[in-house]
Amino acid sequence: MRLGVGAALVDGRLLPGDVEVDGGLVTALGVGGGGGPLIAAPGFVDLQTNGFAGVDFQAADAEGYRRAGEALLATGVTAFQPTFITAPEVDLAAALQAMPRERCGPRILGAHLEGPFLSPRRLGAHDAEGCRAPDIALLRRVLDAGPVSQMTLAPELHGAFELIDELVGRGVTVSCGHSDATAAEAHLAFDRGARTVTHLFNAMRPSVPRDPGIAMAALARTDVTVQVIVDGHHLASETVLVAWQAAAGRFALVSDAVAAAGMGDGRYVLGGTEVVAEGGVVRRADGTLAGSTLTMVEAVRNLHGLGAELEDALAAASTVPARIVGREDLGRLAVGAPADIVVLDDRLEVQRVLVAGGAHVAG
Repeated sequence: MRLGVGAALVDGRLLPGDVEVDGGLVTALGVGGGGGPLIAAPGFVDLQTNGFAGVDFQAADAEGYRRAGEALLATGVTAFQPTFITAPEVDLAAALQAMPRERCGPRILGAHLEGPFLSPRRLGAHDAEGCRAPDIALLRRVLDAGPVSQMTLAPELHGAFELIDELVGRGVTVSCGHSDATAAEAHLAFDRGARTVTHLFNAMRPSVPRDPGIAMAALARTDVTVQVIVDGHHLASETVLVAWQAAAGRFALVSDAVAAAGMGDGRYVLGGTEVVAEGGVVRRADGTLAGSTLTMVEAVRNLHGLGAELEDALAAASTVPARIVGREDLGRLAVGAPADIVVLDDRLEVQRVLVAGGAHVAG
């Protein structure tokens, strides 16, 4: 089957010609002479998705995952991590056990646990009562409750290094976030095996000239990937551009979407707490930002609109996040690779989405 595109994103550049798919895999690239306004890109990989289309993943059942999965596909997402924020152990275990082991439309990479080992100074929208000091026994129980692919923790907390060692040993991506770490503390965590940061600059120690904090430490290291919410609300455009220019090739777009994404203004739930979406901004009752209504295709458009080359913006939504969680088979178009593909028009509107070669969305 040919996709009918004029070019495809291959190894960071747009290769003229069509894409051929068979048996769930990409079988040929650059077929024919090319032409037409459609382009094929690797399907988007969202590492931080709390909910979507009215569904809060922390309390979702199989039908909720199916409904949210269909809506995610329509935005170009072919793989994602359901993200569970700070909560009591029993609730986290229940959420992990309810998470489907098979696809719900997009691939489920495993859960992203954002907490409970977070700094009480940088909680953001997280519940202070649910936060815990590093506890290796608690960590092991939670990890045994269901498949976890990423965990966000505050590395400066006493005992956090033991958690990092356990997570790295189990093949779980360690991300630093909701953290009051100094640059020195951050470097120690990165040296220990943490390789990325959660929503750069948000819920982190502020960076000042002689106290750069964890955000600037991450940007200064070539072995650390940054995850960024580019929705026009979490960060100023100049802040995004500084991060983009400093972290070329290691900048990953994330949505941090909540149940309000794909819906509209109204009241929703994030991890058991009511939040209000208004004008594309989601907040708790006290005014704290609480996730977003951003979609990954909107994040690509926003980053491209700030001046990033289209090829690089698309890679930031696919290749880079796939690499963060060690899924080198995803986030790329190559002969023999899984046919997880998003087809976009010249306005960067999603026209078609394939997961393992199966078409799910048509324009």
